[in-house]
Amino acid sequence: MNGKVRISALLVLLLLALSVAPASAADPPTVKVSKTQAGTGGSVTVSGEGWRPDALLMILICGQAVPSTGVTGGTNSCANADGRAVTTDAEGRFSRRLPVAEPPVPCPCVVHVATVQGAKAEADVVFQVAGHAFEPLPADASGGRLSILTGTRLDGSSGLLTWFGAPPARTLVFTVGNVGTSAVKNPVFQVGTSHGVFAPEWQERQWRGTIRPGGKARIELPVELAAGAHGGYTVSLKYGGKVMAEQPWGVGRPWGVTLFWILVCLVVPAALFRAGMAVVDRVRPRPRVRRGGLRLPELALRLPGLKPREEARHSMSSTLPWFTPDSDPGTAGRLSAPHDDSPTSPTTPTRKGPT
Repeated sequence: MNGKVRISALLVLLLLALSVAPASAADPPTVKVSKTQAGTGGSVTVSGEGWRPDALLMILICGQAVPSTGVTGGTNSCANADGRAVTTDAEGRFSRRLPVAEPPVPCPCVVHVATVQGAKAEADVVFQVAGHAFEPLPADASGGRLSILTGTRLDGSSGLLTWFGAPPARTLVFTVGNVGTSAVKNPVFQVGTSHGVFAPEWQERQWRGTIRPGGKARIELPVELAAGAHGGYTVSLKYGGKVMAEQPWGVGRPWGVTLFWILVCLVVPAALFRAGMAVVDRVRPRPRVRRGGLRLPELALRLPGLKPREEARHSMSSTLPWFTPDSDPGTAGRLSAPHDDSPTSPTTPTRKGPT
C-alpha cells in the first residue's frame, strides 16, 4: 500500500512539473510604458521583462499597428531615426527613456520592442502620439496566409570574381504553405541583409506562381551583397510585414583585392625607379668626341675590301701604346739585329778567325 501511495505521489509531482515548466518556458516577453500618450518632443520610459539575458533590443514608435497583429508595415512604419537600443540584464529586464516622435504613417501606434541578434522575439504595447493623424487599419483583402514549413538555406558558392571583390550572391531557398482560406498569387517577399548590429536593408522579391489553400511551394529568391563585402551577415525574410525567418551567412574576405594592392605597391615604385634612371641617363653629360674623325689608315682598316699599304699598317702598329718597336710581334723578326749569343743551327756557316 505504501508503495502504491509513493508511486502515485511521484506521478502527481511529475505531472505538475511537466505542466509548470512549459508554461514558464512559453511565457512571452512583456513591455510596459510609463504613460500611454505623449506629444512630440516629450519622452516616455519603456521597461520590460521576460527577455533573453544580455540581449540587445531595439525600441521604436510605430504606426498602423496594434499589439494583436503587430507592425503590419514593418520597420518602414516606424520612427527609426528616434529609436533607442538597450541591453537586458542577467534576469532579462530593461528600462530605457524613449523620445516621442511621429511615425511616417498614421496611428494607431505602438511602442515596438524587438531583438537585434539571435533568436527572434518582439513585443508591442499601445501608445498614442498626441496630435498625430489617426486612421483605421487597412482591411486584409486576401484570406491567404503563408507560413514557412521548412528551414531556410542559402544555395550557391563564390567564384573567382568574388575572390577579387565582385558582389557575393546566393539563393535563399525555403518552403511555404498556405494556411489561409484563399489562394495567394504572385506573393511579394522582402529579403533583408544586415551586418553586425545594423538594421537590415530590405529589397522586394516577387515569386511568380499561385499557392492554393492547403498547398505548399518551394520558393527561391536571389540574395546579393555589395562589392567587397566580407564578414558575418544575416539574411532575413519578411512577408506581410512580419519577419518569417533569418539565416546567417559568413562571407569570406576577398584576398584577391589584397594581392592586387600588394602587387601595385611593388610594381609602381619599380617602374618609377626605372623611369627616373632613364631620365638621369639621358640628361647626364657625355664625354667629348674627337671632331677630326677617323684617320685615313683607320678608315682603310674599317672599310671592307680596302687593304692599307705597308707603311700605313706599320704606322698603325707603332702608335699602339702597348707595343714598342722591339716588342711588336709583326716586326720583331725584321727589326732586331742578330746577336753573337744567338743559337746556331748545324746548317748555318760560322766564321772563324785566325787562330
